[in-house]
Amino acid sequence: MAIKKQVAEAPKTKLSAYAARNRASLIKATQEVLAEVGLNATIEQLANSAQVSPQTIYNYFDSKEKLLSEALEGVLRDWFLWAEDGSLPGESFQRMLDIFRLLFREQKINPKFAKILKNTLVDPVFVINAIKTKATQDIRKAAAKEGFAQDQFETRAYLWSHSLVAILNGIYVTEELSPEQADAHLEISLQLLDISKAKAKKLVSHPLVYPEPSTS
Repeated sequence: MAIKKQVAEAPKTKLSAYAARNRASLIKATQEVLAEVGLNATIEQLANSAQVSPQTIYNYFDSKEKLLSEALEGVLRDWFLWAEDGSLPGESFQRMLDIFRLLFREQKINPKFAKILKNTLVDPVFVINAIKTKATQDIRKAAAKEGFAQDQFETRAYLWSHSLVAILNGIYVTEELSPEQADAHLEISLQLLDISKAKAKKLVSHPLVYPEPSTS
């Protein structure tokens, strides 16, 4: 019976690996479209980029929006892995803020990534929905280690995440903010997490350390 079960499961495992590769390929192609076209890309444009039919996309994703969301989530995850430079997510609130400040400065460092940010931040709610689950977990973990207020934390994190996206919008979409101005806005936004002005100033004045350039 065990042998039969192994034989029966082999094709399923192979199919799962094949499906995973196809999904990854579609996501990678969609990231290219996000950089060039943005969220207004049609299903035909996404299919052409991946060199598949539109139906193939729907075989793996419920909707165009779901594919775009996973593509954005993936490119942000890869960037944060690079920026964390071996540190664990939520390990340190100071490190988390440093990473956000690095994000403020990506326009000159990583033009392709900056284009994706510019093209997706036109819809702040879309960006927040793509990352909010993991972001809230990491913020809670880091804030708890620092002993920051935990009362009404979900509300505080919700408001703070919207503030961060608004700052990023000011850098990449409207281009009204310089990285230094963004730092000042970030400092003020920390009051939403019940962090004192003095503590916020110290956190945002921390010297930035840039990881080695990504080879991907």
